[in-house]
Amino acid sequence: MRTVLISGAGIAGPTLAYWLARAGLRPTVVERAGAPRSSGSPVDVRGPALAVAERMGVVPDLRAAATAVTGLTFVDSRGRRVGRIPMGSARRGEVELPRGDLATILYEAGRDTVEYVFGDHVTALDQDAGGVDVTFAHAAPRRFDLVVGADGLHSAVRRLAFGPEAAFVRHLGLHIATAPLPGEPEGGRDVTMWTAPGRTVAIHPSRGRALAAFMFRGPAVPGLDHRDIARHRTLVTDAYADAGWRVPELLDVVRTTPDLYLDGVCQVRLPRWSNGRVTLLGDAASCVSLFGDGSTLAMAGAATLADALAAHPHDHGAALAAYESRHRTLVDPRQRGVARGAALLIPATRAGLTARDASIRVLSAASAVRSHWARAA
Repeated sequence: MRTVLISGAGIAGPTLAYWLARAGLRPTVVERAGAPRSSGSPVDVRGPALAVAERMGVVPDLRAAATAVTGLTFVDSRGRRVGRIPMGSARRGEVELPRGDLATILYEAGRDTVEYVFGDHVTALDQDAGGVDVTFAHAAPRRFDLVVGADGLHSAVRRLAFGPEAAFVRHLGLHIATAPLPGEPEGGRDVTMWTAPGRTVAIHPSRGRALAAFMFRGPAVPGLDHRDIARHRTLVTDAYADAGWRVPELLDVVRTTPDLYLDGVCQVRLPRWSNGRVTLLGDAASCVSLFGDGSTLAMAGAATLADALAAHPHDHGAALAAYESRHRTLVDPRQRGVARGAALLIPATRAGLTARDASIRVLSAASAVRSHWARAA
């Protein structure tokens, strides 16, 4: 194996391309967008992903772009504080930063040794025992030894090589929408969160430009195009039409911003991540959206796949089997915990919200006691 096509220049794709180039392979990354992504919700780089970043030498860049959030403050409809939980991620060796900044840092790390093709995407795959013939929307067809779908929840490579999205993507009864807010962030460096039964809104100070996140319960929307911003605006404003706190002013932003993002909160599960010389990586293989683990798993999975390909340069089957066996040990536990986490973050009933707020008050009080004794010490 020498030539590898990677579809998607988000988090997984550039990380994989960097390591493949270091191993002497020739990676090509094709991305539908016209340039590296410049926006997105804050994501975490922790645990195995931070180890990958250290090996790449990009940790100083990650820390320079970090959001430096210090806590999560919960408020009621009148803006009164219900409780606060500190978020000392930097002390635990974790980094939270905007997704667009992370994608740019990873792209810059390998751009001199990787072929990037922006503004194009894969439209057909035809594989045989020796390779994969790839058809693109704009560029001339090319042949590669291996194709990697790192193109997200709605992966085109997965659809072409494995079948329709509905067979592998399960809606979890939640939607999430994000919109950048104008002006400087307010309220310091805490994330502020308001919750009603089945609905949550958070304002994240991010890094110099605040971001509003809307998370609400609801069934899958049939035929929803994840690029249809007009439809997204309607879904969000309808879901929060009678909401309190600062939600009405945030909905004014939703109605006008060109940067609104909305999608269902979903899990992706496949019995196998590889089909011949086509394999999947990141959210395309095992989406665990909503809780920030996606980027960590994408970077860790990319490094694992690159290591496996380097260890089995003449046997793609053995390489892909080794990658999947090892990386599933990280993915499977996180997928099992998503439903429990959603129940805590977005309680479905008034009773559930009351119980959650009581737990927050206990945690907030315990944190205050710990802080007091730490200062005393």
